[in-house]
Amino acid sequence: MVCSSDNLPRLRRLLLALGVVVLSLPAQAGAGTLFMIDGRGWGHGVGMSQYGARGYAEAGWGYQRILAHYYRGTELRIVPSRPVRVLLAERVAAVQISSTKPFKVVDARGKARKLKPGTQNLVAAKLKELRLPLRYVAGGAPLALDGTAYRGALLVHRQAGGLTIVNRLPLDRYLRGVVPWEMPDDWHREALRAQSVVARSYALATLKPGALFDLYADTRNQVYGGIPAEAASTNRAIGSTAGRVVSWNGHVATTFYHSTSGGRTVSNEEAWPGATPVPYLVSVSDPYDGLSKLHRWGPFRWTPDNVGRKLGVGGLRDLVVSRGPSGRATEVTIKGHSGSRTLLAQDFRRALDLRSTWFAVRVLNLEQPRGRALAVAGQPVVLKGFVRGLGKVRLEQQVNGGTWTTVRRVRVRPDGRFTVKVSPKRATSYRLATRLGAGGAVTVNAH
Repeated sequence: MVCSSDNLPRLRRLLLALGVVVLSLPAQAGAGTLFMIDGRGWGHGVGMSQYGARGYAEAGWGYQRILAHYYRGTELRIVPSRPVRVLLAERVAAVQISSTKPFKVVDARGKARKLKPGTQNLVAAKLKELRLPLRYVAGGAPLALDGTAYRGALLVHRQAGGLTIVNRLPLDRYLRGVVPWEMPDDWHREALRAQSVVARSYALATLKPGALFDLYADTRNQVYGGIPAEAASTNRAIGSTAGRVVSWNGHVATTFYHSTSGGRTVSNEEAWPGATPVPYLVSVSDPYDGLSKLHRWGPFRWTPDNVGRKLGVGGLRDLVVSRGPSGRATEVTIKGHSGSRTLLAQDFRRALDLRSTWFAVRVLNLEQPRGRALAVAGQPVVLKGFVRGLGKVRLEQQVNGGTWTTVRRVRVRPDGRFTVKVSPKRATSYRLATRLGAGGAVTVNAH
């Protein structure tokens, strides 16, 4: 029997008067959908995997062999030492520069002034009479900026909005504050040596001669902690590889690196769509990366509303992942009630705060019939939906708020779709479940 929506209330009253129980299936977008996102690795996946390097070192590889594996076709060579400039503070109103021994300051005119041990309070508004930039030079003890000690000199520049402080120091002194903050200092000696060479190479390959500074002190380049970061083991690793860099065609290679690859690194052009391919930044196997706790991660469970808020999408229905040669996601197609759009995998990763772009989106979808459907209690009701990336899916039911029990295994067609018949006798909720978790509920209410 086909009924118009205008006749439904009258039909319901008629059926109730005749003693027939009616089941109502209210529509609720995304109610029975669950996204499970799991993946591998931590970081962009390009170049040396730090956990992989540790594994190779523990397997007996020397740092030269480790670097040759991750940066294909490169060689090691020695380059002269040179200073680098590291940004420590940018456009701040005030800073303190101090030392426990006498030190001095030199202004832009070359005029030097000796300073007693103690603290210099620099306030942007009170430096009008000084000829900036200023160069603070250490004496018998290192200089400290706001209590943190650094090797080398501190340069003070005035920029719109305040003072900018740059640490100028020899490259290998800079590395002393980088290597132990990029790799644990108790790791194998050969891994620490590999890290020292890639950190040195990356710094030299990314210098900015015409800019105010060369390097950021955070993850925009390499994390740099000054003297408090230094450790004896990493100092030895830096010293034993002094001057050595990874070289490609006579130039210092840009040696990207990351924490955990998940088992295979990725080429630079796959990781960053639109980038020019770099011959030595190719995808390579990384079997020892399994030492990392983030070799595999997840699953994280998300409802459509949760993901939709992160992505700025209403009425989210599905997420479809496209993959590159390494197995990592390259794009995610976001399907909503109002249409579809495509997001780069790195943007999707950033929005959901995932560990890497090597992720999978697994889906449990139990659809709620649209509109209001009528069925006689105890008679079959057809539920349908789709499953992606999950096996051994079962349909569970909950009657009147009781415990969840299994109804039957769900047989999924090759396209992921399924239909299943149920015969509820009273208010009953249904959901899909696997060993990894359960989806949202679709409720059939008795009237």
